[in-house]
Amino acid sequence: MTDSAAARLAWRVEEAELNAYPPVRQVWLSGWLVRFSEGGPRRGSNSASPLLPDCDASDRLINTVTALYRRRGSAPLFRVPSIIPAEIDERLAACGWSREGDSCVLYGEMRAMAAETDRCVRLSPAPSTAWFAAMAQLQGRTREQSAVYRRNITAIALPSAFAALAIDGRPAALAYAVVHDGLLCYQSVITARDYRRRGLARRIVAALAAWGGENGAMAACLQVEAGNAPARALYAGCGMTLEISRYHYRRSPPGVAK
Repeated sequence: MTDSAAARLAWRVEEAELNAYPPVRQVWLSGWLVRFSEGGPRRGSNSASPLLPDCDASDRLINTVTALYRRRGSAPLFRVPSIIPAEIDERLAACGWSREGDSCVLYGEMRAMAAETDRCVRLSPAPSTAWFAAMAQLQGRTREQSAVYRRNITAIALPSAFAALAIDGRPAALAYAVVHDGLLCYQSVITARDYRRRGLARRIVAALAAWGGENGAMAACLQVEAGNAPARALYAGCGMTLEISRYHYRRSPPGVAK
């Protein structure tokens, strides 16, 4: 794959990931999408993400984004992918913005994915009340955080499948995925602590891959923390073997947060 083709693919995946977990509110500003989820648990839906490789990296842009978050009582946060020039990251670092959440974006062609229907994995085109309750339990989120997550999920406009695998009547593994521009984008893959290392996440991923293939997906993508070796091994074993980009966050110094 040429450098230009790799860059185009990375931006295509960025678009899919943004659409797979929409925020409660957002502002489009100088090549950035400034996302707000009112205290939600995910950094991605409460941060400014670039939409273009030549996005604004000026002090004016940083100050404007900071003011937008301060206005809503939130800590300013930038999501900085490796596919944009280093200028804004260097500028934020020089101003004392801390780095956190180093992650990578994985990709795999659908023909290499472990796709398999599973009668024990229940798939639904919309999340049920029980699915939301199980996700809140497995994620260990507060009631407020769960409410924000629910608002974000119900805002998804793309074709979606919500997966659940129960063991002895108890939720054991959950995830959902969306299809956008031929990409199957995985989100919220989680296994209950008591049921880990039993291959349940692999079954969820495979069932969603089968659904994605039936709904026009030609490849799959997923974001994962860079240091999560077990998760990366799991997804590589499922067929997502190519790391197409990385990203991290820059959080404002405490005195600038509100």
